[in-house]
Amino acid sequence: MSRYGQYCPITRSLEILGDRWTLLVIRDLLVGATRFNELARGLPGMSRALLSKRLGQLERAGLVVHADGAYHPTPACEELMPLLFGLAEWGARWAFGEPRPDELDPTTLMWWIRGGIDPAPFGPKRTVLHVHVPDGRRRRYWFVIQPHDVSLCFTDPGHEVDAVIEAPLGVLYQVWDGALDLAAVRGDGRLSLTGRRDVVLRLPDALRLSPVAPYVRRGMARAVAAG
Repeated sequence: MSRYGQYCPITRSLEILGDRWTLLVIRDLLVGATRFNELARGLPGMSRALLSKRLGQLERAGLVVHADGAYHPTPACEELMPLLFGLAEWGARWAFGEPRPDELDPTTLMWWIRGGIDPAPFGPKRTVLHVHVPDGRRRRYWFVIQPHDVSLCFTDPGHEVDAVIEAPLGVLYQVWDGALDLAAVRGDGRLSLTGRRDVVLRLPDALRLSPVAPYVRRGMARAVAAG
């Protein structure tokens, strides 16, 4: 923990929140990750040892409770929600742009998308989505969607595929973050969505985008309005 030597509530906050990765750990806790492995999958550039250290710091600071193998945000942590996601809106207006290659990890994105898929619109039957990322380090993924579970597969699960999504990795990231509209990129050919008509029609309702997406859209809209 860094010490600033100033008696000020901003510096006290930074002493808790200002270390590298800390706010991203809090971000993932606030959007529902509770298990250590879940957090590690969403932060692949962070070592497991550092993740353990940061969780311990947050626990000692009263922002996290660790019980029964799970990590849960406390009310103090939950009060960071508008501040943290306000950064998303600010970033979308002032610091966002085309994604850099070092920011794009296809497997991380697929884990995020898995957590954002709502099985309900697909009904009681199993639905299989195949995602093809032509420029990804790993190019093919499958989502097996059942009424109460969504599985991410790295090899063909052997079931009939109901729909195929194909797009460059940067486009998929920007759709997930809310910077690009799914219907728009499908319309202009940057993303291909083919398969059973009923599955294709239900997919927009089933795909809950990143929690930052509304803030990104609002920040980008404000940037456009400001000229």
